[in-house]
Amino acid sequence: MAPKLIAKKQVTEDPHHTEAVKSYEQGVRALQERKFEKAKGHLQKVLAGPNKSLCDRAKVHLQTCDQHSDKPALQFKTSEEHFDFAVSLINTGDYETAREHLDKMLKQQPKSDYVLYGLAALSCLTGHIEEALKTLDEAIQVSPALRFQARNDSDFQNLAEDPRFTELLYPDPGAEAGVAEEELNTY
Repeated sequence: MAPKLIAKKQVTEDPHHTEAVKSYEQGVRALQERKFEKAKGHLQKVLAGPNKSLCDRAKVHLQTCDQHSDKPALQFKTSEEHFDFAVSLINTGDYETAREHLDKMLKQQPKSDYVLYGLAALSCLTGHIEEALKTLDEAIQVSPALRFQARNDSDFQNLAEDPRFTELLYPDPGAEAGVAEEELNTY
């Protein structure tokens, strides 16, 4: 009886086993989130671990990842179609994947008003208020008409009481005139 206890104790204290279990848990979590490439990375680390039964489980999950990874990647005919897909992800609550798509689109089109607007809405929905304000400001700089859209967009509900949001959507018309006058007086 004593040798089993010693063997169990060795397994639980083995840092390789602990690391393999941690990788396995991260892999399964990523698999549940349908992030197959990320899951594969974690599960492949398990294969190097000392626990055979954990390795066998990881292999089964790796097969699942491979089956889903073989599916063709999403392809969009237009950037608007890609944006609509990202918005559908936001609407289903898959904020992380939506952000990945919007970030990818922003890299392709850094001054795209609707992508900036979508990122601002997503940031607001996820509680990243500072980022939401900054990105919405950038979107309005590119397309001032978005100011009116944001006024009625429920995605910005978290900002409704923030005075910076109000200043952004309802700028003081005299402020710009004052700046323009100052610029004229300097010449």
